Amino acid sequence: MSGGGRFSDAEREAVYRVIFERRDVRRNFLPTPIPVSVLTRVLTAAHHAGSVGFMQPWDFVVVRDHATKCAVKELFLQANAEAATRYRGTRAALYRSIKLEGIEEAPINIAVTCSRQRGGPHVLGRSTVRDTDLYSTCCAIQNLWLAARAEGIGVGWVSILDHGALKRVLGVPKPIKMLAYLCLGYVSDFAAQPDLERAGWRERIPVDHLIHYESWGNIQGRHEGRP
Repeated sequence: MSGGGRFSDAEREAVYRVIFERRDVRRNFLPTPIPVSVLTRVLTAAHHAGSVGFMQPWDFVVVRDHATKCAVKELFLQANAEAATRYRGTRAALYRSIKLEGIEEAPINIAVTCSRQRGGPHVLGRSTVRDTDLYSTCCAIQNLWLAARAEGIGVGWVSILDHGALKRVLGVPKPIKMLAYLCLGYVSDFAAQPDLERAGWRERIPVDHLIHYESWGNIQGRHEGRP
């Protein structure tokens, strides 16, 4: 570690830039292969996420095979058809118009799992909140996402999948929890806005509506010199 743990202004700005320019990417994937060295950097960044009790419960299944992607795409099509029936009218039409995956287009797919037994029955810090292993794995996913964005790689999280069926496709053992299925690849461009915001599905909530001071519901702190 250099610089006594401090970051330059440019380095700090780069961190904020990658956070604000991260996107859930489902389109514009290029066929350009991701070099092994770059993929290793991204997965190593994911592996350096914080984890409760240092249990490191994550594993990563890297998928390049077209036949496997096709099988996963079929699972998506089945789950998405069912999901579409939950909407009516213009909302249903809007749902069907939004592209929600890039499984076959992306050069690499990565399944992220959580081994809930890793670390044994008594993981430090997990005795009262058992799901901290899941939260820790989500931190690894976010690290992966931000590192990929810094490398110019788009990432899309495909959440419309039957995880039980997905585990069977990928040969994931029953005790292991499937947490995420990600599509990775270089893209022609990154959108200025999140896809769902641009499509009119939802708007970003102003952050000052979500900050409470000292107790729930007290948002007056922002008028007292706080952010």
